Amino acid sequence: MIIDEPFAAPELIEYLEGSREPVLANGMADKILERHSIETLGDEEFAARVNAGERFICTSENAFGWVARHIEDKTVTGAIAIFKDKARMRKLLAPMYPNLEYREIPTTQLREIPFEDLSMPFVLKPNVGYCSVGVYVVESRQQWDAALADIDENLAVWRSRYAESALGEGSFLIESYLEGAEFAIDAFFDGNGEAVVLDVLRHEFANAADTSDRCYITGASVINAYASDFASWLTEVNGYVGAKNFPVHVEARMNNGVITPIEFNPLRFAGICGTEVAYHAYGFHTYDYFLRDIKPNWNGLLKGKEGKLYCMGYLPAPEELAAGKCAFDYDGFLSRFGGLQTFHRFDPRETGALGFIFLETEESSETERAFLREADLTQFCLGI
Repeated sequence: MIIDEPFAAPELIEYLEGSREPVLANGMADKILERHSIETLGDEEFAARVNAGERFICTSENAFGWVARHIEDKTVTGAIAIFKDKARMRKLLAPMYPNLEYREIPTTQLREIPFEDLSMPFVLKPNVGYCSVGVYVVESRQQWDAALADIDENLAVWRSRYAESALGEGSFLIESYLEGAEFAIDAFFDGNGEAVVLDVLRHEFANAADTSDRCYITGASVINAYASDFASWLTEVNGYVGAKNFPVHVEARMNNGVITPIEFNPLRFAGICGTEVAYHAYGFHTYDYFLRDIKPNWNGLLKGKEGKLYCMGYLPAPEELAAGKCAFDYDGFLSRFGGLQTFHRFDPRETGALGFIFLETEESSETERAFLREADLTQFCLGI
């Protein structure tokens, strides 16, 4: 594994201590070694093992720079280049989606586009992106102007928080707004190029304009309804890419049974620590299943999980908190969730986020999930 900034989850560190799975020796590994015993490999040995055909996975796309410098296996570097480039993937999958409209625009030329030439509604997002940063749903001239102003204001902040390999600011994609339910899928392509689905998360939003990552849910009902369809679809997609022994985190929309991709995130699963929702829900680590080539036995994993939903959310910090103008009542906020499994707290001034939350909820009750995705978090800010 390659563990890189911004975060290494306690669940991951515990797994590494117990499994002795080797980790690339880098700055993040050094931080972990200060308190934990894990196995590390230097650049040459790690690269030699990968170039000899061993599987590996990253926790962050910040590692892509190292991969580009050290990995010679073109099946790996080629798959990264294809999956990460949204415009390239749109072109590659055009035979599957002949009616999907999209345009790639250099960031410096966004203000030159005649708004009257754009078909609404549409989505504006970085061609290379991460964690829903810089994603806007546009339905009016006012929203278009607001999106451009937000890009101008925050581009420098995004540069400071994300490596260029994770968030490329060179161009944006304008594409058709996709109807239907949104999903996130952690999966890998096996040695034959067939997809193995490790988790399916339904992305829930506060409203039509919401693009946050505050609420994703999984559970027996979600897995049973969608895992097989997504596995078949991903295998078809990979027929155009040709990836093997390769992990991917995918976001897609499903409308009347038709699956349309939003983006493909190569060589990792759900970002920062989101993939740990599978551990909290089903008791296995997605990266362990990939590294050991294990296909989930859903019949056994879902036993006793009927009627439960498992949520994970990446919580954006209120602007006042991110700017250091107030404190946050974490205890008051977390007390609203009876099924709290764990919460990983972040520094809002460094990350712009409160942290990651994991919950178990009853499928029959909407209350906690609605609060997670819709609550105005400024109500927990102290001193404003």
